Amino acid sequence: SRTRHAHRPPRVRRIVQPTSRHAKLTVIISFFRVQVALAKRLVEASFADRVFFANTGTEANEAAIKFARKFQRVARPDGDAPTEFMSFTNCFHGRTMGSLALTSKVQYREPFAPVMPGATFAEYGNLEEAKKVIQSGKIAAVFVEPVQGEGGIHSATKEFLQGLRDACDEAGALLVFDEVQCGLGRTGYLWAYEAYGVLPDIMTLAKPLAGGLPIGVVLVTEKVASAINFGDHGTTFGGGPLVCQAALTTLDKIQKPGFLAEVAKKGENFKQLLSTKLSGNAHVKEIRGIGLIVGIELDVPAGPLVDACLDRGVIVLTAGKGNVVR
Repeated sequence: SRTRHAHRPPRVRRIVQPTSRHAKLTVIISFFRVQVALAKRLVEASFADRVFFANTGTEANEAAIKFARKFQRVARPDGDAPTEFMSFTNCFHGRTMGSLALTSKVQYREPFAPVMPGATFAEYGNLEEAKKVIQSGKIAAVFVEPVQGEGGIHSATKEFLQGLRDACDEAGALLVFDEVQCGLGRTGYLWAYEAYGVLPDIMTLAKPLAGGLPIGVVLVTEKVASAINFGDHGTTFGGGPLVCQAALTTLDKIQKPGFLAEVAKKGENFKQLLSTKLSGNAHVKEIRGIGLIVGIELDVPAGPLVDACLDRGVIVLTAGKGNVVR
């Protein structure tokens, strides 16, 4: 999930190496022209009005947690602001204490309990269950991956995401899309939410944007940004000139005419090829995905197959309950 156009891509290295020779001290009270340029590009290309830079995906989600709580406190100054969060089964949002609380995998959470309280999990895709939680009035924000990566390559439906959008609007909750793994062209769209026509209030991005260099991004609407004051959150190294230049180079490539159409086309061809080649394999339960996010679900553990692929120079990972190759 770290890159979008191969490892050590020549164009990124050509841009980054000269930039690194002129790198400046980064401090939280300053900004750089390349940082501003990246923020403008992200705003122009998305639903967002404002941008906050961090270093990782988990940092981006931690910031989104804080922004959601601050937004609710400003929106409801009577002291009755909701402070809890909802995410979904099979989800992954990070490994630091706030984002870990929103990550459903018990093996990740239990060794570090108690994690941040006030997090509820609903079944991914079960709109009625999710609506009941949202309608409780306790939820500050709903975190959801439009396409779950680590969870096993599960794609949401338009009805599910639109239903979450409507329920959040009715209850005054924010809708947060975590596109750390599924954003930036991998679905055949620049942003996964474009495949569904549903807009979030906040969206988080990370390392793929800078070609594998450390970056995290929180995109927000003006409605959310208006509740955030200088000093409410900060970062020392987030949005440094080196990574911002790499991110601009990544966007240049992904936004080239025809690039995303090729992703969609290759994704369909790849799934068709897998279906043809694996049609006689009794262990293959399902081949699924969107664009070039593709998973093969097996009825046996996927570890041995993943190891065999790595031995042959093919980089794949396990996902889901250890029985999905992604």
